[in-house]
Amino acid sequence: MGRSAALDGIAGELVGLLGSGRQIRPFSQREGGLGLADAYRVTDRVRRLRMARGETPVGRKIGFTNRTIWDEYGVHAPIWGPVYDSTVRDLAAVAGGFALAGLAEPRLEPEIVLGLARAPEPGMDEAALLGCLEWVAHGFEIVQSVFPGWVFAPADTVAAFGLHGALLVGPRRPVPAAGQGAWLASLAGFEIELWRDGALMDRGRAANVLDGPLSALRHLVGLLAEDPVNPPLAAGELVTTGTLTRALPIAPGERWQTRLSGIALEAIEVRFA
Repeated sequence: MGRSAALDGIAGELVGLLGSGRQIRPFSQREGGLGLADAYRVTDRVRRLRMARGETPVGRKIGFTNRTIWDEYGVHAPIWGPVYDSTVRDLAAVAGGFALAGLAEPRLEPEIVLGLARAPEPGMDEAALLGCLEWVAHGFEIVQSVFPGWVFAPADTVAAFGLHGALLVGPRRPVPAAGQGAWLASLAGFEIELWRDGALMDRGRAANVLDGPLSALRHLVGLLAEDPVNPPLAAGELVTTGTLTRALPIAPGERWQTRLSGIALEAIEVRFA
């Protein structure tokens, strides 16, 4: 089998797992292996397959921006993956509970989500990137591992949807030109607590994600500028910038909350069904 056909097979196998909760052996451990460049070619193939079945890409997720968890997963650089209209929900729409059925070993990540008013360009600094934003929100990404026990190589995570399962987006706050100075400072300096059923589970800060969410966005823009197959960011896309705390296992019946300080965003809450 040629390499292109092998990558087609990997993409088809992954899309076949969607919504099933099933897990498979990492591709990096199989004959032929899987490198990072080929994994992003799988990302392109998966995106096309998902579009063919009616899903629309609406943005990107950045993973492993939090350097405090790199050793835990054996991944030491950020990765990214698409998010879709089928996986992104307003948090208010799931107030009655979000069902975890069909997700493999799900974990919760509190994140900052950025909405693009215009396409960012390679080489932009954080202040220029802020000028590309329409809104900022706080959200929960639910990540999953189709590889048992969360054991994988970086290339596996890229191919397998960037570990993305769902994104629940809280209230979107506009970023007016007059307020950009305050946003620039707060996005680099806020702190967060993550609570489960009234118990504090972890603390984090903006600097955990590559020195702040705008720095994470800058990294993604640079990665995409060097990508030969996947499209650059476009106006109207959203970008969720990586977990601010450890990614923690979740289960039906649990209620999770955040508490924020130093940024003009509301705390958020979700209950799992």
